[in-house]
Amino acid sequence: MCGIAGIHGLEGIADPESMARRMTDAMAHRGPDATGVLRRGNSVLGHRRLSIIDLSAESNQPFVSADGRFALAFNGEIYNYRELRKQLEWPWRTDSDTEVLLAAFARWGAGCLHRLQGMFAFAVHDAHSDELFIARDRMGIKPLYWHRDDRHLLFASELRALLATGLVARRLDADALVDHLRYQTVHAPATMVQGIRMLEAGHSMRISDQEVRIERWYDLVGAVDRSAEHLPIGTVRKEVRERLSRAVQKRLVSDVPFGAFLSGGIDSSAVVGLMAQASSQPVHTFSVVFNEAAFSEEKYARVVAARYRTEHTAIRLQPEDMLRMLPDALAAMDHPSADGPNTYVVSKVTKEAGITMALSGLGGDEVFAGYPVFTRTLALWKKRWVTQFPLGLRSLAASAISVARPGITSEKLGELLRLPAFSVDDTFPVSRLTRTDAELRQLLKRDSLPANSAASVMRGLIREDAGHALPFLSQVSLGELSTYLQSVLLRDTDQMSMAHALEVRVPFLDHELVEFVLGVSDAQKYPHGPKQLLVDSLGDLLPAEIVNRPKMGFTLPWELWMRNELRAFCEERIARLDARPGFRTGAVVNQWQRFLAGDKRVNWSRLWSLVVLGDWLERHGIE
Repeated sequence: MCGIAGIHGLEGIADPESMARRMTDAMAHRGPDATGVLRRGNSVLGHRRLSIIDLSAESNQPFVSADGRFALAFNGEIYNYRELRKQLEWPWRTDSDTEVLLAAFARWGAGCLHRLQGMFAFAVHDAHSDELFIARDRMGIKPLYWHRDDRHLLFASELRALLATGLVARRLDADALVDHLRYQTVHAPATMVQGIRMLEAGHSMRISDQEVRIERWYDLVGAVDRSAEHLPIGTVRKEVRERLSRAVQKRLVSDVPFGAFLSGGIDSSAVVGLMAQASSQPVHTFSVVFNEAAFSEEKYARVVAARYRTEHTAIRLQPEDMLRMLPDALAAMDHPSADGPNTYVVSKVTKEAGITMALSGLGGDEVFAGYPVFTRTLALWKKRWVTQFPLGLRSLAASAISVARPGITSEKLGELLRLPAFSVDDTFPVSRLTRTDAELRQLLKRDSLPANSAASVMRGLIREDAGHALPFLSQVSLGELSTYLQSVLLRDTDQMSMAHALEVRVPFLDHELVEFVLGVSDAQKYPHGPKQLLVDSLGDLLPAEIVNRPKMGFTLPWELWMRNELRAFCEERIARLDARPGFRTGAVVNQWQRFLAGDKRVNWSRLWSLVVLGDWLERHGIE
């Protein structure tokens, strides 16, 4: 895992190599082991290396082919690089997946992407054409940002690297701000900074002096295994177990010490169990625990650690510890995220224990229908008869509910009742809202609001599936995978783990596993409740205490801290955000005061997201 950067179009840049170094220096945390900058033709490539496979200096990047034609800057891991190496004739100089990727591109061009199993964002320069080719992995695990003006195209693993060039104005994208307030994130390809875009998952770019061409090379909707829906349940369970086992095994390839995040939930426990079965050495596991029992999953993590005899490290986090770490956690954010500090803490502990690579259970909820949003959306679909009532009558009912029980839940219910239909592309975006448009109008000085980005994503996905009709829950999974997972969880995981030069691998997002499970029928995936298919497929791998425990989700006790130890910290940022142009004077402060007064209609997480947003805008000088 590393950080990459580059520029195409060097006209007007006095010292392109120095600019590329500023870009790589801005994300030095991503690669403490080596750094490199290479100018070729009208381009320059930059790289920061975190050594995971083939630790020798011969694998440092940018990596140039023996004939000098191709140069590669690569972030990520190719898990099947050994199999690909056997298919390639090449004057090998290293044992790295980096060289295999370059050889694969030299032989198959963009077609090599379909042969890769892994997580990646990479750029290849072709000296013959003086073109750059950039690509991002199927699921969007590794990030890639870019900016284009009249003369230059810049790209990097982190947004802050683009800002470091001085070529990008530090200007807030007003529509992206609305997106962030709606969902506590911004959905690709948009970012918080005007003019900076994110290359979408499964997409590539071809850059020359004449044009920039973006293409989608991977289509998850089209890749779903449609035959899975008609298989007997025994075959489905066997296939799920085998595919997840292979996914874990592939991700154990490493030349450095590795471990796993262990919360004691079903997903992380499954990963640890399969790691233990595949490894001849005890697995190192890590968890964060709290004195506040309502937030601590300590007993469940210890059950799994004991079952698989892992080398377990539990770090007990006190409020004063979080206060001490919070400035660094916020500084590590490349994009404002209310949940980011959670991952920062466990990544810090893991790295300090001498671990450079860790596996995570991320993605299990999205693939196996584990979130409440699946239950809510399915329940709404079953009540679609409600939409047969006249819209005027439903609007009256929505208004009555909002008056009787004010708050975000009632506001969302009101929005749902006003929908023309209860299809997934209608209900999913509303179910995921953290603020309704009514509340946004109270916060912002805007005459109109931009279209809902999550709704746009969902409509596109459902359009692509027209005529094929994926199972209902798989349609919800598509929404989760394309919005919350990519724009919150994967982004947080990358930013916060790489802040400590820690690589995180996510076996639940193995594309062969995802493509199969999304083809499974709702009746087999969700016969009695969330994740039933996963639990049944794993058999006795999971202790009974884990299967039967209530779902918690990894979060820190922010509400308690915001009222006490973090109160002054929050109040300072709330006041400054309230004074920013674009916000209605007093609106943000009013919400904070209502929160302190105990108003249950003001959710702590929405306020915490405003604190983080204000801090991020100030820290990066975004106007």
